[in-house]
Amino acid sequence: MITLGIDVGGSTTKIIGVEDGEIRAPQCITAADPVTSLFGALGKYIYDNGISLGDIEQVMLTGVGSAYISSPLYGLPTARVDEFMANAAGAGFRSGLEKMVVISMGTGTSFIRVEGGSVTHLGGLAIGGGTLQGLSSLLLHTSDIRKVIDTAMKGNVANVDLHIGDICKNDLPGLPMDATASNFGKADLTSSPEDVAAGIVNMIYQTIGSSANFIAQNTGIKDFVVIGNMSLLPQCAPQFGRIAGLYRIRFHFPEHREYRTALGAALSHRPGPAVGESQWIWRL
Repeated sequence: MITLGIDVGGSTTKIIGVEDGEIRAPQCITAADPVTSLFGALGKYIYDNGISLGDIEQVMLTGVGSAYISSPLYGLPTARVDEFMANAAGAGFRSGLEKMVVISMGTGTSFIRVEGGSVTHLGGLAIGGGTLQGLSSLLLHTSDIRKVIDTAMKGNVANVDLHIGDICKNDLPGLPMDATASNFGKADLTSSPEDVAAGIVNMIYQTIGSSANFIAQNTGIKDFVVIGNMSLLPQCAPQFGRIAGLYRIRFHFPEHREYRTALGAALSHRPGPAVGESQWIWRL
């Protein structure tokens, strides 16, 4: 028997199966609205993997789009899981970490503390994939994220960002000369699209990484598990690597990290220490 975890966004649905404790065939479907993408994802998943409805033990929904679903899917046992709890469960799957902070980077960014059996939503930032798309539309006249990322790879962020070395002759305590003093502090109307794209991406990751440092200073937790679509961009790991070296914190990038919320939903069918109590699950 297989448990399906489904993360329903506004127009994108991610689905993953868990069978005998193993991840099975994650998929993503995009449609015009959450209900269409949900049923499209579920139908495609069943068809592609040769699964019958009788093989499905439980369907677990999460994500903002799951609120549109008020009855069982195809008569299957169906429940809805709090998204922050799903993030915690999915990020913690085989992490080997006793305590961590989950950084879920989607349209915006959320931070969830997981320590023992306790899961706490610490807060979030209105910075993420939505920021990248919106600023790219305004400054680069495109919302094609692949195009923006390719353009950013050709840019030099030092041409638009003001660094410590631009305003100081010597290192400041704990800050090397190439540390950013001001995002876009050197940008002007002559800045190239490549440099602007690099600056946008850099600003988003630096904001999230600096927030992780503040959390580490206040909680003593040094391990951060990064999940969500924004964690897949080629600039993510190198940027966070520099931030980790600067602040002496650790970022972890698990396999299937873009599907970890859906995975956490599936794992919530049989709650464990990192999943939380049953009040976070609603039967449909």
